[in-house]
Amino acid sequence: MPEPTVRTAPLQLAADYFESYSVVGLLAAVGVLFVAVAFGAGRLLRPVVPTREKLLTYECGVDPVGEGWAHTQVRYYVYAFLYVIFAVDSIFLFPWATVFAAPGYGGTTLVEMLIFLGFLAVGLLYAWKKGVLAWT
Repeated sequence: MPEPTVRTAPLQLAADYFESYSVVGLLAAVGVLFVAVAFGAGRLLRPVVPTREKLLTYECGVDPVGEGWAHTQVRYYVYAFLYVIFAVDSIFLFPWATVFAAPGYGGTTLVEMLIFLGFLAVGLLYAWKKGVLAWT
């Protein structure tokens, strides 16, 4: 077997690179084919008997009455939004703590995290000034 030369070494590296991704592509194609076959079999095997009751809008076991517009309380969305903000904050704090301990990254990560926490503090201050955090 001939020794790889300088010219064929990059080609071999490219072939190895694409060979590893071809396995991922093949697995993705098999997954898509599996889902398509399952949906197709379900469509072919299920009974199709449309009735008036089956064509009604169904929501939580209650027949729809009236119009489809309803008022909702916005404050619940604000609480959910505040939860998401602090959940994202906690997600960023753990990796930051590990990078902060690495040599050469301390000052940069400290400034980045202070800017991030500053944005969160401004959002929390805004919510507090608007009275969102007061439970009524």
